[in-house]
Amino acid sequence: MIDHAVTVAITGASGGIYGLRLVRALLAAGERVYLLISEAGRLVLKMEEDLALPGRSAETAAALAAHLGVSAEHLTVFSAKQWTAPVASGSGAPRRMVVCPCTTGSLARIAVGTSDGLIERAADVVLKERGRLILVPRETPLSEIHLENMLRLSRMGAIVLPANPGFYHRPADIDALVDFVVARVLDQLGVDNHLGPRWGQSSE
Repeated sequence: MIDHAVTVAITGASGGIYGLRLVRALLAAGERVYLLISEAGRLVLKMEEDLALPGRSAETAAALAAHLGVSAEHLTVFSAKQWTAPVASGSGAPRRMVVCPCTTGSLARIAVGTSDGLIERAADVVLKERGRLILVPRETPLSEIHLENMLRLSRMGAIVLPANPGFYHRPADIDALVDFVVARVLDQLGVDNHLGPRWGQSSE
């Protein structure tokens, strides 16, 4: 049976707020979420969001749920080396995964199939099972290496969705900029959302 949860990975790129907002939006939409956070991702969340997460997975889920103001009922956190997690095998892994934000290092490891950690292994599984893999890089400028890795992954069927917010909806604050990107991710996942006006709609 295919697992219909969404795997979300937060890596060490700046912009952990995108990943947190995505998790909250998915849970609010009634989706089950499997969450993976790299060590660098934890550091960035502490720096940018003043969010210090505990080491144990169950405690991390509870802390995140409290921080986001949502129930932890449908949120499961796996550690970076938890190889018994369902996301590590094609026989049980969800067919939808988002790496948000995605470091260029993570992008490179996914592009070449290096699965030293659970995040890269989960992404590898989604690709081999012909699922929906969405990568949200937050890096600038981009080198030729980065662009080649993005092209390679795009040719494999992955969606490369840079964290580039629009301004036509006249965002009034950071949350509106974050929601613009998260809404595009939810669209790619097939999750209905109303995080902001779409092109041609009033921003009021």
